[in-house]
Amino acid sequence: MTHIINALTEVSGDYDVLFCDLWGCVHNGRVAYPAAIAALQDFRRQGGRVALMTNAPRPRRFVAEQIARLNVPRDAWDDIVTSGDAAQDAMWAGEVGRRVWHIGTEKDLGFFAGPDDPRASGIERVAFEDAEGIVATGPFDETNETPEDYREVLEQAAARGLKMLCANPDIVVDVGETRIYCAGALAELYEQIGGTALYFGKPHAPIYDLARRHLGIDAGVRILCIGDGISTDVDGGRRQGLDTLFITGGLAAEHLGPDVENPEDALLTAWLAGQGQAPAYAMGRLR
Repeated sequence: MTHIINALTEVSGDYDVLFCDLWGCVHNGRVAYPAAIAALQDFRRQGGRVALMTNAPRPRRFVAEQIARLNVPRDAWDDIVTSGDAAQDAMWAGEVGRRVWHIGTEKDLGFFAGPDDPRASGIERVAFEDAEGIVATGPFDETNETPEDYREVLEQAAARGLKMLCANPDIVVDVGETRIYCAGALAELYEQIGGTALYFGKPHAPIYDLARRHLGIDAGVRILCIGDGISTDVDGGRRQGLDTLFITGGLAAEHLGPDVENPEDALLTAWLAGQGQAPAYAMGRLR
Protein backbone atom coordinates (compact mmCIF):
# COMPACT_ATOMS: atom_id res chain seq x y z
CA MET A 1 0.00 0.00 0.00
CA THR A 2 1.26 3.47 -0.88
CA HIS A 3 1.81 5.79 2.09
CA ILE A 4 1.15 9.50 1.51
CA ILE A 5 3.80 11.65 3.19
CA ASN A 6 4.07 15.40 3.69
CA ALA A 7 7.84 15.84 3.61
CA LEU A 8 10.88 13.90 2.42
CA THR A 9 12.30 14.01 5.95
CA GLU A 10 9.62 11.54 7.06
CA VAL A 11 11.42 8.74 5.19
CA SER A 12 14.82 10.08 4.10
CA GLY A 13 16.63 8.61 7.08
CA ASP A 14 16.04 5.15 5.64
CA TYR A 15 18.04 5.88 2.47
CA ASP A 16 21.61 6.70 1.48
CA VAL A 17 21.02 7.84 -2.11
CA LEU A 18 18.24 9.54 -4.05
CA PHE A 19 17.70 8.92 -7.75
CA CYS A 20 15.64 12.05 -8.31
CA ASP A 21 13.83 13.00 -11.49
CA LEU A 22 14.26 16.58 -12.66
CA TRP A 23 11.37 17.69 -14.84
CA GLY A 24 8.15 17.81 -12.79
CA CYS A 25 10.00 17.32 -9.50
CA VAL A 26 12.80 19.89 -9.26
CA HIS A 27 11.62 22.24 -12.03
CA ASN A 28 8.90 22.56 -14.66
CA GLY A 29 11.14 23.58 -17.56
CA ARG A 30 10.80 27.26 -16.74
CA VAL A 31 11.27 27.70 -13.00
CA ALA A 32 12.81 25.65 -10.21
CA TYR A 33 10.77 24.60 -7.19
CA PRO A 34 12.35 26.10 -4.03
CA ALA A 35 10.86 23.50 -1.68
CA ALA A 36 12.25 20.64 -3.75
CA ILE A 37 15.70 22.21 -3.81
CA ALA A 38 15.61 22.70 -0.05
CA ALA A 39 14.65 19.04 0.44
CA LEU A 40 17.59 17.84 -1.66
CA GLN A 41 20.01 20.20 0.09
CA ASP A 42 18.84 18.96 3.48
CA PHE A 43 19.25 15.32 2.43
CA ARG A 44 22.84 16.01 1.37
CA ARG A 45 23.59 17.89 4.59
CA GLN A 46 22.56 14.74 6.46
CA GLY A 47 25.18 12.76 4.52
CA GLY A 48 23.06 11.47 1.66
CA ARG A 49 23.90 11.67 -2.03
CA VAL A 50 21.68 12.82 -4.86
CA ALA A 51 21.81 11.72 -8.48
CA LEU A 52 19.53 13.82 -10.67
CA MET A 53 18.26 11.21 -13.11
CA THR A 54 16.55 12.57 -16.19
CA ASN A 55 15.27 11.23 -19.49
CA ALA A 56 16.58 14.35 -21.22
CA PRO A 57 18.16 13.31 -24.53
CA ARG A 58 21.18 15.55 -24.00
CA PRO A 59 24.45 14.66 -22.22
CA ARG A 60 24.82 15.73 -18.61
CA ARG A 61 26.88 18.88 -19.23
CA PHE A 62 24.01 20.42 -21.20
CA VAL A 63 21.51 19.53 -18.48
CA ALA A 64 23.84 21.02 -15.85
CA GLU A 65 23.90 24.26 -17.82
CA GLN A 66 20.11 24.24 -18.15
CA ILE A 67 19.37 23.73 -14.46
CA ALA A 68 21.94 26.37 -13.52
CA ARG A 69 19.95 28.83 -15.63
CA LEU A 70 16.86 27.75 -13.69
CA ASN A 71 18.70 28.53 -10.43
CA VAL A 72 19.08 24.96 -9.23
CA PRO A 73 22.15 25.36 -6.97
CA ARG A 74 25.16 23.09 -7.21
CA ASP A 75 24.85 22.00 -3.57
CA ALA A 76 21.50 20.31 -4.31
CA TRP A 77 23.05 17.40 -6.19
CA ASP A 78 26.10 15.16 -6.52
CA ASP A 79 25.71 13.93 -10.08
CA ILE A 80 23.49 14.15 -13.15
CA VAL A 81 22.68 11.05 -15.19
CA THR A 82 20.75 11.44 -18.43
CA SER A 83 19.07 9.20 -20.95
CA GLY A 84 21.24 11.02 -23.47
CA ASP A 85 24.40 9.79 -21.72
CA ALA A 86 23.23 6.18 -21.77
CA ALA A 87 21.92 6.35 -25.35
CA GLN A 88 25.10 8.03 -26.65
CA ASP A 89 27.15 4.96 -25.80
CA ALA A 90 24.79 2.83 -27.87
CA MET A 91 24.86 5.24 -30.80
CA TRP A 92 28.65 5.36 -30.84
CA ALA A 93 28.71 1.57 -30.76
CA GLY A 94 26.70 1.58 -33.99
CA GLU A 95 23.50 0.10 -32.56
CA VAL A 96 21.47 1.85 -35.31
CA GLY A 97 24.21 2.17 -37.89
CA ARG A 98 26.69 4.93 -38.65
CA ARG A 99 24.53 7.05 -40.95
CA VAL A 100 21.53 8.22 -38.96
CA TRP A 101 18.46 10.34 -39.58
CA HIS A 102 17.86 12.61 -36.59
CA ILE A 103 14.34 13.49 -35.46
CA GLY A 104 14.60 16.36 -32.99
CA THR A 105 15.15 20.04 -32.38
CA GLU A 106 18.32 22.05 -32.74
CA LYS A 107 18.69 22.22 -28.97
CA ASP A 108 19.26 18.44 -28.96
CA LEU A 109 22.25 18.54 -31.32
CA GLY A 110 24.49 18.24 -28.28
CA PHE A 111 23.58 14.56 -28.31
CA PHE A 112 25.90 14.17 -31.30
CA ALA A 113 28.72 16.33 -29.92
CA GLY A 114 30.41 13.71 -27.81
CA PRO A 115 33.37 14.12 -25.48
CA ASP A 116 36.86 13.11 -26.56
CA ASP A 117 35.85 9.68 -27.77
CA PRO A 118 37.05 8.43 -31.15
CA ARG A 119 33.72 6.67 -31.70
CA ALA A 120 31.87 9.99 -31.92
CA SER A 121 33.49 10.94 -35.22
CA GLY A 122 32.11 7.80 -36.86
CA ILE A 123 28.47 8.94 -36.72
CA GLU A 124 27.05 11.02 -39.57
CA ARG A 125 23.68 12.78 -39.60
CA VAL A 126 22.09 12.26 -43.02
CA ALA A 127 18.77 12.67 -44.84
CA PHE A 128 16.09 10.04 -44.28
CA GLU A 129 16.65 8.51 -47.72
CA ASP A 130 20.32 7.80 -46.92
CA ALA A 131 19.91 6.62 -43.33
CA GLU A 132 20.87 3.26 -41.85
CA GLY A 133 18.97 4.04 -38.65
CA ILE A 134 17.07 6.70 -36.73
CA VAL A 135 17.99 8.72 -33.65
CA ALA A 136 14.93 10.32 -32.02
CA THR A 137 15.38 13.02 -29.41
CA GLY A 138 11.86 14.43 -29.84
CA PRO A 139 9.65 15.98 -32.55
CA PHE A 140 11.08 18.58 -34.90
CA ASP A 141 8.41 21.03 -33.68
CA GLU A 142 7.64 19.92 -30.15
CA THR A 143 5.14 22.75 -29.58
CA ASN A 144 2.81 21.87 -32.45
CA GLU A 145 3.50 18.34 -33.68
CA THR A 146 2.07 15.03 -32.48
CA PRO A 147 3.31 11.49 -33.20
CA GLU A 148 0.62 11.12 -35.87
CA ASP A 149 2.44 13.74 -37.95
CA TYR A 150 5.22 11.13 -38.33
CA ARG A 151 3.13 8.07 -39.13
CA GLU A 152 3.79 8.06 -42.89
CA VAL A 153 7.56 8.47 -42.69
CA LEU A 154 7.81 5.98 -39.82
CA GLU A 155 5.87 3.43 -41.85
CA GLN A 156 8.45 3.89 -44.60
CA ALA A 157 11.25 3.48 -42.05
CA ALA A 158 9.73 0.30 -40.65
CA ALA A 159 9.38 -1.10 -44.16
CA ARG A 160 13.11 -0.49 -44.66
CA GLY A 161 13.92 -2.24 -41.38
CA LEU A 162 15.52 0.84 -39.76
CA LYS A 163 16.04 0.68 -36.00
CA MET A 164 15.17 3.72 -33.90
CA LEU A 165 17.37 4.78 -31.00
CA CYS A 166 15.05 6.57 -28.56
CA ALA A 167 17.12 9.06 -26.59
CA ASN A 168 14.22 10.04 -24.29
CA PRO A 169 11.65 7.37 -23.34
CA ASP A 170 9.25 9.94 -21.85
CA ILE A 171 5.91 10.12 -23.68
CA VAL A 172 5.06 13.69 -22.65
CA VAL A 173 6.48 16.42 -20.45
CA ASP A 174 5.01 19.68 -19.13
CA VAL A 175 6.83 22.90 -19.99
CA GLY A 176 5.17 25.33 -17.63
CA GLU A 177 1.48 24.85 -18.46
CA THR A 178 2.13 23.38 -21.92
CA ARG A 179 2.27 19.61 -22.48
CA ILE A 180 4.56 18.47 -25.29
CA TYR A 181 5.38 15.09 -26.81
CA CYS A 182 8.78 13.49 -26.32
CA ALA A 183 10.80 10.92 -28.26
CA GLY A 184 9.13 8.12 -26.32
CA ALA A 185 5.84 8.91 -28.03
CA LEU A 186 7.50 8.57 -31.45
CA ALA A 187 9.12 5.28 -30.42
CA GLU A 188 5.80 3.98 -29.09
CA LEU A 189 4.13 4.69 -32.44
CA TYR A 190 7.08 3.16 -34.30
CA GLU A 191 6.70 -0.09 -32.40
CA GLN A 192 2.95 -0.11 -33.00
CA ILE A 193 3.50 -0.03 -36.76
CA GLY A 194 6.10 -2.78 -36.65
CA GLY A 195 9.39 -0.89 -36.20
CA THR A 196 12.13 -1.66 -33.67
CA ALA A 197 12.94 0.92 -30.98
CA LEU A 198 15.87 0.80 -28.54
CA TYR A 199 15.56 2.49 -25.12
CA PHE A 200 18.20 3.52 -22.58
CA GLY A 201 16.51 5.93 -20.15
CA LYS A 202 13.97 5.26 -17.41
CA PRO A 203 12.40 2.74 -16.87
CA HIS A 204 15.13 0.72 -18.62
CA ALA A 205 18.22 -0.64 -16.90
CA PRO A 206 21.08 1.23 -18.68
CA ILE A 207 20.44 4.59 -16.98
CA TYR A 208 20.32 2.98 -13.53
CA ASP A 209 23.53 1.07 -14.21
CA LEU A 210 25.16 4.33 -15.29
CA ALA A 211 24.04 6.12 -12.12
CA ARG A 212 25.47 3.36 -9.95
CA ARG A 213 28.80 3.53 -11.78
CA HIS A 214 28.97 7.31 -11.47
CA LEU A 215 28.37 7.23 -7.71
CA GLY A 216 30.29 4.02 -7.04
CA ILE A 217 27.23 2.42 -5.48
CA ASP A 218 27.55 -1.12 -4.16
CA ALA A 219 24.84 -3.64 -3.37
CA GLY A 220 24.36 -2.48 0.22
CA VAL A 221 23.44 1.12 -0.55
CA ARG A 222 19.81 2.05 0.14
CA ILE A 223 18.30 3.95 -2.81
CA LEU A 224 15.01 5.83 -3.11
CA CYS A 225 13.74 6.74 -6.59
CA ILE A 226 11.72 9.97 -6.84
CA GLY A 227 9.66 11.02 -9.83
CA ASP A 228 6.31 12.05 -11.31
CA GLY A 229 6.34 9.57 -14.21
CA ILE A 230 4.36 6.47 -13.29
CA SER A 231 5.60 4.49 -16.31
CA THR A 232 9.18 5.78 -16.13
CA ASP A 233 10.25 6.82 -12.62
CA VAL A 234 7.96 4.52 -10.62
CA ASP A 235 8.04 1.54 -12.97
CA GLY A 236 11.80 1.95 -13.39
CA GLY A 237 12.33 1.80 -9.65
CA ARG A 238 10.09 -1.25 -9.42
CA ARG A 239 12.07 -3.05 -12.12
CA GLN A 240 15.26 -2.32 -10.18
CA GLY A 241 13.79 -3.58 -6.91
CA LEU A 242 14.02 -0.08 -5.38
CA ASP A 243 11.57 1.91 -3.27
CA THR A 244 9.89 4.81 -5.05
CA LEU A 245 8.39 8.14 -4.04
CA PHE A 246 5.70 9.18 -6.51
CA ILE A 247 5.31 12.94 -6.99
CA THR A 248 1.61 13.24 -7.74
CA GLY A 249 1.57 16.95 -8.57
CA GLY A 250 3.34 16.46 -11.90
CA LEU A 251 2.08 14.55 -14.92
CA ALA A 252 -0.76 12.83 -13.04
CA ALA A 253 -2.03 15.87 -11.10
CA GLU A 254 -5.35 16.14 -12.95
CA HIS A 255 -6.36 12.66 -11.80
CA LEU A 256 -5.71 13.08 -8.09
CA GLY A 257 -7.85 15.95 -6.83
CA PRO A 258 -8.00 19.75 -6.96
CA ASP A 259 -5.07 20.42 -4.58
CA VAL A 260 -1.81 19.73 -6.44
CA GLU A 261 0.09 19.73 -3.14
CA ASN A 262 -2.11 17.11 -1.49
CA PRO A 263 -3.42 14.11 -3.46
CA GLU A 264 -6.72 12.60 -2.34
CA ASP A 265 -6.09 9.18 -0.83
CA ALA A 266 -9.07 7.41 -2.43
CA LEU A 267 -8.36 8.85 -5.87
CA LEU A 268 -4.68 7.94 -5.59
CA THR A 269 -5.41 4.37 -4.53
CA ALA A 270 -7.81 3.82 -7.41
CA TRP A 271 -5.57 5.48 -9.98
CA LEU A 272 -2.48 3.52 -8.95
CA ALA A 273 -4.46 0.28 -9.10
CA GLY A 274 -5.46 1.14 -12.64
CA GLN A 275 -1.81 1.74 -13.51
CA GLY A 276 -0.71 -1.52 -11.91
CA GLN A 277 1.82 0.29 -9.73
CA ALA A 278 2.33 0.50 -5.95
CA PRO A 279 5.05 3.02 -5.03
CA ALA A 280 6.15 2.95 -1.42
CA TYR A 281 5.33 6.63 -0.92
CA ALA A 282 3.53 9.51 -2.58
CA MET A 283 3.41 13.27 -2.06
CA GLY A 284 2.04 16.23 -3.98
CA ARG A 285 5.23 18.19 -4.53
CA LEU A 286 8.75 17.29 -3.49
CA ARG A 287 9.48 19.14 -0.27
